[in-house]
Amino acid sequence: MSTKPTVLFICQHNAGRSQLGAALLEHLAADNFTAISAGLAPAAGVNPAIAATIAELGMDISGRIPRAVTAQDLQMADIVVLMKVGLVLPAIPRGEVLEWSFPNPEAWDLDAVRPLRDAVTAKIQATLLGR
Repeated sequence: MSTKPTVLFICQHNAGRSQLGAALLEHLAADNFTAISAGLAPAAGVNPAIAATIAELGMDISGRIPRAVTAQDLQMADIVVLMKVGLVLPAIPRGEVLEWSFPNPEAWDLDAVRPLRDAVTAKIQATLLGR
């Protein structure tokens, strides 16, 4: 029996892009991956527009609490997805590192976030699914 690979999504505040990536991977392929997320400087809560766009898919992430990425996270993850190019991590990751470039949706409304959700979905499907 094989274990599911762990994918760690990282962004600056763990409120938008990384929460979006982890939730979408859970939605698309929870049976094949373990998805987690973290940030370099965590915000107080998940971006409400991000939570709303995920709610449209039938998932509730509004209660998730942003957290800081740790060296242990980076050692545990089989794949580390940086949701912004050039993020400086607190330790060297053990697994494969993917650098994706998505804009920060910090001040975006739901209508602005939907295309980001769709772009992240497409990137996950093209890059992670089918491995």
